Amino acid sequence: MTPLRSSVLMNHPAYTVWQVIRDVPNISRWFPGMVSSTGDMKKRTVVLTDGSTLIEEIVTLDDRLRRMQYRAVDGDLPITQHLGTVDVFDIDADRSLVAYSTEIEPPELAEAFHTAIEEAVQNLPSYID
Repeated sequence: MTPLRSSVLMNHPAYTVWQVIRDVPNISRWFPGMVSSTGDMKKRTVVLTDGSTLIEEIVTLDDRLRRMQYRAVDGDLPITQHLGTVDVFDIDADRSLVAYSTEIEPPELAEAFHTAIEEAVQNLPSYID
């Protein structure tokens, strides 16, 4: 699979950032490449800005590690394999690091996914402010 990674240093405590990340059905609130998202803590459906739909299964939601993993399992894009991972790390009492990594096949989708994820990660601090 093609690996991708984006990260951002947040001037917010890890707990605060994690509350946004762990709210998996509402990812479209902070992810600009999505116009809507629905679902629950096990499965969500997202609609991208181009109208494409992805159905994603939540693989891991670990409050202790502050890790959320999901995989695209259906939808309009020709994804054959996918795993997204979002980790929130403590830096100190008032700062944290968000690392968003994705593995995806086919490789032709990697650039578009990387652009969208990078935009979302860089948007996250302003969403929380």
